[in-house]
Amino acid sequence: MSVTNFGALNPDQIKIWSRDVLSQMREKSYILSKFAGKGDNFPIQLITDLKKTVGGGLKCIMTLVADLVEDGGVGSVGGKREGTEEQMKSYQQEIMIDEIYHSVRNEGELADQNTVVDFRGEAKDKLSTWLASRADQLAFLTASGISYAYNLDGSARAKDTLTKLNFASYVSAPSAKRWRRWNGTAGTLDAGDTSVISATDIPTYKMLTKLKAYAKSHMVKPLHAGGKEYYVIFVTANTLAMIKNDADYKLAVIQGGVRGDENPFFTGGTVTVDGLIIQEHSLVYNTNGATTKWGVGNAINGSRSILMGAQALGFSDLGAPKWVEKGFEYDSQQGIYTSKIFGLLKPKFYSNLDKSTEDFGLVVVDHYMDPY
Repeated sequence: MSVTNFGALNPDQIKIWSRDVLSQMREKSYILSKFAGKGDNFPIQLITDLKKTVGGGLKCIMTLVADLVEDGGVGSVGGKREGTEEQMKSYQQEIMIDEIYHSVRNEGELADQNTVVDFRGEAKDKLSTWLASRADQLAFLTASGISYAYNLDGSARAKDTLTKLNFASYVSAPSAKRWRRWNGTAGTLDAGDTSVISATDIPTYKMLTKLKAYAKSHMVKPLHAGGKEYYVIFVTANTLAMIKNDADYKLAVIQGGVRGDENPFFTGGTVTVDGLIIQEHSLVYNTNGATTKWGVGNAINGSRSILMGAQALGFSDLGAPKWVEKGFEYDSQQGIYTSKIFGLLKPKFYSNLDKSTEDFGLVVVDHYMDPY
């Protein structure tokens, strides 16, 4: 039996709604709207195409080019100049991709066309919000080196759905020289170790400046805007509150704090001081909801703040989400389904300076955090 549904979308309309969902997703996504872009001068490099590889396959490839480390030559000494070139080392990283999807369904009979339109509008809003939220959560988990089995407050997810993503197995713990622990007593950045976090490891302005110096000395590639170099540091609201209580921070803000408006990196930044753009966000990893916390007796609450330079993450974004509508019960109920194909990777490279394989564009620091 054939049916007629004047409320159904034709193929061109479906494409428009699909693009609208993508647009809303990016606008609502904290991480994609501000920190993702094409090229190597973004904390998150956005990759929107597939590259041919040996054998004719298509893969999503992120390319890293390390800075030069040799001293070069001196003109007054003379000698051959040809044959003394330093090899530029590049590292290609393959980003695995997968699809996440969700759907909603109207509970009752659709009384008129207005109801259909309202349901579509609500579905577009809620599904785009869901996509943005999951993209942000996965990005922060990837950067932090935390399994997708957990929420960003340290609690276990109700379902292990996200751990089945193709790129979930590529989530890796912070590399040795990109993982620090703030020692509040000594005022030093020690090797990362959550078992020794204590209530004295209170984040301060000194922690921020030392973290920036550590990143620069370990050749973490900075961001460039307006002829200056910057790093973005992501902290929780509680962490920022503790830093704001530090007298050194207050003095630094009064004397040198500036806001920037020439680049999206600055959007939403609490303050830009000493080349650090401080961004507060609730998705920065912490143990507030974890059953097992950090420190002695697994009882100390903590957080993992993230300093990002260029190419800290790779995000493969392969087109607009899919938008599908389906009628149930002789079209008295309407279901709407959306899905999105993408992938995430925290790239690594062999650091000639550290003589080890390290995370490319970020450094994380663990410290104490007041409970919520």
